[in-house]
Amino acid sequence: MSHPLSRSSGVALVLVSAFVFSTAGLFTKGVNTDAWGVIFWRGVAAALFTLTYMAIRGTLVAEVKAFRGPAILVTAVMALGTAAFIPAFKLTSIANVTVIYAAAPFVAAALSWVFIKEAPNRKTLIASVVSFAGVVLIVSGSLGSGTLTGDMLALWMTLMMSATMVIYRLWPNTTAALPAAMSSVVLLPVALFYGEPFAAPPSEMPILIAFGLVFAIASVTLSEGARRLPASETALLSTIETPLAPLLALLILTEYPAPLTVVGGSIIFFAVLWSQWPTRQTLHQRKRQI
Repeated sequence: MSHPLSRSSGVALVLVSAFVFSTAGLFTKGVNTDAWGVIFWRGVAAALFTLTYMAIRGTLVAEVKAFRGPAILVTAVMALGTAAFIPAFKLTSIANVTVIYAAAPFVAAALSWVFIKEAPNRKTLIASVVSFAGVVLIVSGSLGSGTLTGDMLALWMTLMMSATMVIYRLWPNTTAALPAAMSSVVLLPVALFYGEPFAAPPSEMPILIAFGLVFAIASVTLSEGARRLPASETALLSTIETPLAPLLALLILTEYPAPLTVVGGSIIFFAVLWSQWPTRQTLHQRKRQI
């Protein structure tokens, strides 16, 4: 049984990370800098912060020594996801990107089933089908509206982030912080080639740097919070990002979600909640452990 203070701090850290992650769309759409420029400056700030954090904690050398095989694979997959993540916000609504990504746990379950033969339980399987129906509704609402490309990028990003979950499931001892930092670093030359990051307006630089910093903070707080809580509780608390991101977009950017996005997002959100909600058997087991 975890210490009450440890659990409380874990809950607080995961909630902080969820709130910070929910601001990604605001940062991306709040600047005129193109997607590659955002990727570049966000990557510079996030990598510097994460590497500094590891150096202060004394884990940098150990992570460098462990950076091989699966960690390199995670770096590549995360980079591919980030390359789609930022453009997705530029090409479709914040609500669409957020609620499509909410289906990531179920995509991960499907990938685990296919590649590592880890069959999902009945509850996860039902929730996956329901969640997929929600995604189909959202994407169908973008047909002919000019935002379909953004939705497809959001789906690709979801696939890549789900693949990351599967890699960590298959190789649980894979380092986490350094691949996250390196996934930002490897995109820097790509962003320089395809974009013009140094053409970003000076007035937007504080926003771009802040984006990298807060995103790195979100990653750190999530990993620290996850150490203090059961995985199911971490996943459940993280779902607050799903309704929060569109709400912030509405309040700050006056970006109204499409009707089908609201319906599809609600379906996905409740599928996630239902899949993570403990059964009577699970609650009984927890009581016995206490």
